[in-house]
Formats: sequence, C-alpha cells, structure tokens
Amino acid sequence: MDLLKKQSDAILKKTPLKHFRNLYFEIPWNNRLIGIKGARGVGKTTLMLQRMALGFPDKNKALYVTLDNIWFADHSLIDLAELSLERGITHLFLDEVHKFRGWQQQIKNIYDLYPDLSIVFTGSSLLEIDNSISDLSRRLLLFNLRGLSFREYLAFEGYDFKEFSLEDILYNHTSLANKIIEEIPVLKLFHRYLVEGYYPFYKDSTRIEYLMRVENIITTVIDNDIPAVENVEYNTLVKCKKLLTILASQSPSPLNASNLANSLDITHNQLVKILYLLDRAEIFRLIYYKTEINPKSIIKPQKILFDNSSLLYALGNENLGKVRETFLASMVNSKYKIGYPKSGDLIIENRYLLEIGGKDKSYRQIADIPDSFLAVDNMEFGIGNRIPLWLFGFLY
Repeated sequence: MDLLKKQSDAILKKTPLKHFRNLYFEIPWNNRLIGIKGARGVGKTTLMLQRMALGFPDKNKALYVTLDNIWFADHSLIDLAELSLERGITHLFLDEVHKFRGWQQQIKNIYDLYPDLSIVFTGSSLLEIDNSISDLSRRLLLFNLRGLSFREYLAFEGYDFKEFSLEDILYNHTSLANKIIEEIPVLKLFHRYLVEGYYPFYKDSTRIEYLMRVENIITTVIDNDIPAVENVEYNTLVKCKKLLTILASQSPSPLNASNLANSLDITHNQLVKILYLLDRAEIFRLIYYKTEINPKSIIKPQKILFDNSSLLYALGNENLGKVRETFLASMVNSKYKIGYPKSGDLIIENRYLLEIGGKDKSYRQIADIPDSFLAVDNMEFGIGNRIPLWLFGFLY
C-alpha cells in the first residue's frame, strides 16, 4: 500500500495543468461515484489527475491507482478501500477499471459499505454498465470524454473561441466564419488538426511520433482492451486488424457486407460482431439508415467510417473524401444523431442533409431537397447553403 501511495504522488507531480478540457468544468466532482469513459488517448487519466492536483490541498486525502497494477494480483478493491481509510484517504481515483474483473460489484460494495469514501474511475469506451449490478447505474454519474474538437485544438494552441450550435453553423455560418478568419490562419490549422489534432498528446509529440502513438492505440485496443471486456477468440482479433487495413484503403462508400465478409473469410454474423466491437471501442463509427437504430438495422450498418481522421492517417490513408467525411461525422455525432440518407452523404437528426466535398463540389445532387447543405473543404467562409467544413469543428 505504501508503494501505491508513492507511485500516486510521483504521477501527480507530473500532471499538466496548463490546458483543461471542457468536461473538467462540467463534472460535479463532489458526487461520491463518478465514471469517465472514453477511447484510449483522449485524456481521461489527465482529467482525473488534474482534479486530484487542484481539488485536494492535502495530498494525503487522495490516491491514484491503475487497476492493472500488479498489487491487485492478490488484493481486491475492498482491500484497497479498507487500507485507504486506515490511512485517512477519502477519495480513490481508479484508472482503467476494465482491467479488473468484477469491478462493478466491488465498487458498488465500496459505495454501500464505506460512506466516507468517494470514487472517481476511468474506463474504456467499450464498457457497458451491467444493469444486473443492482443500483450501480443509479448511484453513478457517468461521463464520456471525446478527443479534441477542432475548437478545443485551437484552445490548446492559444486561440479561445466559443462553441456553436448546429443551427448557428447551418444558418449563420458566414458571420461566424468571418470573425474567426480575422484572428487565425484557419485552413492551415484545420488541415494540421486533421492529421495530428484529435488526441491531446500531440502537444508533446512530433507528427511522426504522434501517428506512431495513434497506431499503438489501435493495437492496444484490439490486443488488450477488447479481450478485457469481451470474450473473443484470438482469430477474431486478427480479423479486426485485417478489417482495419481493408477499410482504411477504401473510399467512403455504402457497406457491401457480403464482399467484406468474404475478404475476411468470416460469416456475416462474425463481421457484424467485429464491426460492433470496433464501434464501441471508438475505432469505427457505424452509420445506419437515417438515424434509426433498432435490432434490424444493427444487423447491417449502411456505411463504416473511422472515429476520427487521425486514425486514418496513422493507418497510411490520405483519401481526402474519407478524411472529410470522417471529420464531419466525428464532430456532429458528439451531440447529434447522424444517419445514412438516400441522397447525400449524411443526415442529421433525420432532417438536415449534408453533402461533403472540396470547394468545387456541386450542389446539384441535393438541390431540390429541403434542409440540404454542402460542407466544403479548402474554403475559409461560405455563402448560402455552402458551409466551410472546418466550422463544424466548433460544435463542442
């Protein structure tokens, strides 16, 4: 236990306190049980450590541990709780709970048995809170941390802009864009963001290092995180990696499930399982017809995008059509439901139709459809229904 405290103190001293994510200020930290989910690399651990650094003048009141620590080979979370209380610790900050089998029941027990102890934990985006664990979901405040939006990336670069609603962007984009382009070289920064801006660790990495770290995230999710949460065969994990290379090399297009399953030498059901796992892990983003997700539509998503554009570049794909569509879906899906339309590229909330392309993109395909818009790259500001693509990065 003493070693855990020394490790905690050492990690806390290295916590960066210059940049804070919006979510930090939205979490009611005084709640007794808080969970933070998210993909690898988006900054969950940093968020938690920042709370420890700023929220506890007496550093002996808080303890940070990662649940893949070898200490847990012969100790339980209950052991940790009891030993912590004996030392006057009132707050536990638990990292990567998905690495500890049975974590849900033990955290529930700690909550019930030790009212003087509060818990903040982080976990993989793969986690699904098991409803069979009585009352855990009612005790827990669960938050999801995403990677950096383009707006947050600009904040990390020293430019402070507010969020915009979807309606503001669709209908007031010219005035919004004009104010921003007066202050920054927006297209230069935007295209840099597409390659290396989604994960906060870009701040301490060269571009090559950044893309290598992103590739390592993909490998770790498949090799470690998925098996920690789901009972999957080794062959399924191998197929996951092969699927990534296939889809990264393709242009954005409707899913041909039969061809894809044949390429992987797997059944349709196995393909769906792999797609679903990678979607939960925030490697893929599955797009269904319109925004309806029901048992039938889950069987066959209409389109597969990657979660963010950095993943594409890390896998060696620089298809601009795929990058643009991936970016827009990533930003919009943070707050709004997106779906696959009969015409156009994406539909938002079953209402707003978007076609995505370069600055010479024609409006002809969707011209007669109400509430239809072009999201256009390489354009600082737009006019009418032609909206600069980068502006959708201000949705969160």
